[in-house]
Amino acid sequence: MTVLKRYVLRLFMSIKYITANVVDKNNGRVVTTASTVEHAVKNSLECGRTCNAKAAAILGEVLAMRLKVEGHQDGQGRGIHADVKKEIEKKGFKSRTKVWAVINSVRNNGVTLILDDFDVDENKYYRYRSDEGHQ
Repeated sequence: MTVLKRYVLRLFMSIKYITANVVDKNNGRVVTTASTVEHAVKNSLECGRTCNAKAAAILGEVLAMRLKVEGHQDGQGRGIHADVKKEIEKKGFKSRTKVWAVINSVRNNGVTLILDDFDVDENKYYRYRSDEGHQ
C-alpha cells in the first residue's frame, strides 16, 4: 500500500536565517510558513549574526502554532511528512542540530509528524551526536 504524502515539511537554511514551510503536494502551494526573517520572530531571538538550534526550536513552535490555527496539525488524518535524512544531507551534516530542533519542536507541540525513510539506529546516533555539545 502506498502512503500518500500530501503535506510535506521543507526546511531552508542559510547562515543567518531558517525558514520552515509545510507544502501541499497536491496543488503545490505552501500551507503554512515560519521564518526567522519575520520581524515578530526575529525580535524575540538573540541570534546575532547566526541562528542556532535555540532559534530553530522557537521556529518549530511558531510553525506548530500556525498549523494548529489553520487546522492542519494532523495533515488531514495522514500526518505531515518529513524526510530527516534528506534534509540533513541537503543542509550539511553541521546543520543536523538545527534540523532536529525544528523537527522535535514541531512534534512536541502536538503536530502529527511522520519521519520518512528513517532508521531508528541513525536517529539515536544523530541525537547522541547533537546532544554532545549540550551536556
